[in-house]
Amino acid sequence: MSQQTADNIKKIKATLPCGVELVAVSKFHPEEVIKEAYRAGQRIFGESRVQELLAKKDLLPADIEWHFIGHLQTNKVKNIVPFITLIHSGDSERILDEINRCAEKIGRKVRVLLQLHVAEEETKTGFTPEELYEYMSHEKWRTLNHITISGVMGMASFVENEEQIRKEFTEIRAMFDNLKKQYFPNDDGFAICSMGMSHDYRIAVECGSTMVRIGTTIFGEREY
Repeated sequence: MSQQTADNIKKIKATLPCGVELVAVSKFHPEEVIKEAYRAGQRIFGESRVQELLAKKDLLPADIEWHFIGHLQTNKVKNIVPFITLIHSGDSERILDEINRCAEKIGRKVRVLLQLHVAEEETKTGFTPEELYEYMSHEKWRTLNHITISGVMGMASFVENEEQIRKEFTEIRAMFDNLKKQYFPNDDGFAICSMGMSHDYRIAVECGSTMVRIGTTIFGEREY
């Protein structure tokens, strides 16, 4: 088991170009399996449920960088703000305000990605491109002094059609480039375009992803 996890990580990293980071999506997987990935050199792990993350965090090495990748409820923000390395799911003005408020209370600055919604599925959350352009143009985000906007995150539709997946990833990357040019031209911190999961990360990388979120290909099917 241990060797399999290590081998999987090694294989995936061998397919990633220089500059593309791997987030090992450990949600629904037990601590022991995460330790195996850790022993293989992996340090960035992604979780999508606050309670599960809190239960795991104290049982695992302190130098793990935890990324929150799921939809975040406003009443749970305060629980992860003290230690989270990056929140991928800045999917509304409301959640960004709440992250800032909770971070201000403890004197911390939290890195956040703006989550884009370009996929067909109604269940996916995030700003549509129109909503995000509108939000950015109002510039209220500049007053959120305890948030660092570090880039964007997005998902492609869960379909077999590679052309559609490529089109959606291209759209997400174009949004990243436009925002960089318009609002963050001299900000080296705005550098992450997080897109691509186990089934489509190779296409995402071809389309300009700088961070991929991979679970199944590393850990196997989830244990619910």
